[in-house]
Amino acid sequence: MNELLEFFDTVLWSSILIYLLLGTGIYLSFRLGFIQFRRFRHLFSRASFKRHPDARGLSVWSVFCLSMSSRMGTGNLTGVAIALTLGGPGAIFWMWVIAVFSMATGMIENTLAQIYKSPGNKGRFRGGPADYMEKGLGMRWMGILFSILIVISCGFIFIALQANAIAQASSRFLDTPALTTSFVLAALTAILIFGGISAITRLANKLMPFIALGYLLLAVWVIGHHVEKLPQVLALVFKSAFGLQEAASGALAYGMTQAITQGMQRGVFASEAGVGSSPNAAAMASVSHPAALGFNQMLAVFIDTVVICTATALIILTSGALANPGAPSGIALLHQAISPAIPGWSNVVLAALVFTFAFTSICGNYAYAENNLGFVRSERGGKLLAFRLLVIAMVFGGCLMELQVLWKLADIFMALMALLNLTALLLLSGIAVKVVKDYERQQRMGKIPVFNPNHFPELRGQLEPGIWDKNPHQN
Repeated sequence: MNELLEFFDTVLWSSILIYLLLGTGIYLSFRLGFIQFRRFRHLFSRASFKRHPDARGLSVWSVFCLSMSSRMGTGNLTGVAIALTLGGPGAIFWMWVIAVFSMATGMIENTLAQIYKSPGNKGRFRGGPADYMEKGLGMRWMGILFSILIVISCGFIFIALQANAIAQASSRFLDTPALTTSFVLAALTAILIFGGISAITRLANKLMPFIALGYLLLAVWVIGHHVEKLPQVLALVFKSAFGLQEAASGALAYGMTQAITQGMQRGVFASEAGVGSSPNAAAMASVSHPAALGFNQMLAVFIDTVVICTATALIILTSGALANPGAPSGIALLHQAISPAIPGWSNVVLAALVFTFAFTSICGNYAYAENNLGFVRSERGGKLLAFRLLVIAMVFGGCLMELQVLWKLADIFMALMALLNLTALLLLSGIAVKVVKDYERQQRMGKIPVFNPNHFPELRGQLEPGIWDKNPHQN
């Protein structure tokens, strides 16, 4: 089983996805005039989080926290440690590269999600890649296929992976049996998901800022104990990225390949840009212009990958744990790096970190899966109940499964989602770029950008009635 999954994982990532993801990011960056650099300051402006009076959607801040809750999972901890173990320090450089170009991809996919959003259950906004595949491309079959993939991946595989991480950390650091963890975690998940997406959003709003800030403070504390090594570590990252460390031993090509593959693969897993998951959150927001969510989610990609993942990498690299003979992998490597800075507390801190990162990710991924049930019209009654029970069962079972299998399944399903989503993005990039430029044009005129679908004749007949033609700010 492992060999078969390894084969598909290698084919999809080493031969297809790395080139497609990076190529798409570079292409869209050119079309947007490298907007991630040109408008970087705007990502942090208050205008990017401005509230909108339409009660059918969530606030921009709520959507930002919801998308971050999905992104900030074990990929930011275990995933980075695995990338360093398999790809070396250079993997971090390639993680930065894919993150920077993926910001442009994130701008396009989340802008499209806003353009093509629709009223879901109880009239609340919903949408995502499945909707822009159906409405923008006229390919409902493609939207259904994507919805099935995201329901399976986000609803089951990713959730099981996060549950497994909690069980492993609880067992390693708190001596808690996996079976005990599975019962407790399944119960907590049940309480939350039966409260629906609104309960998940409220939790994300309250927890995410504290989780992110708390982790960054921990990183500063740990790195501060080895701050004199920081220049040396940064130099090592750049040297390893281009195989210069391996050149002397004749392993140049292999070293670079591993660094690129691991860095980009884990970078995509952490940021989710291009995969098509974050647009499911973006479509739920109420904004006056679709591009506002594009900017908002560019910031999410930057914080998640360039800030949070880099913090994990620097904790490990400055501690010297990676260079130790027989250094462990995964969360054990991060534990070894943190322990000297917080002696006596490292077990509790690591267990708490893994739980908060992974549990919020479980909640965010569930919200994406339920959103796509709405696309295939299975979000009501018995079907939704059955789905929720299956999710709870997957949380329970995930605590007891083999970690390696879960990682491979997650990578494969993420690759399949990305293939469909990137195809749709490239085909619809023309209208998305035009909408983003409309947002920037209005800003240059000193106006609050407002989307008027009448200015885009190519969208005629594609938009959901009553979504944008009732824009309160529209002239």
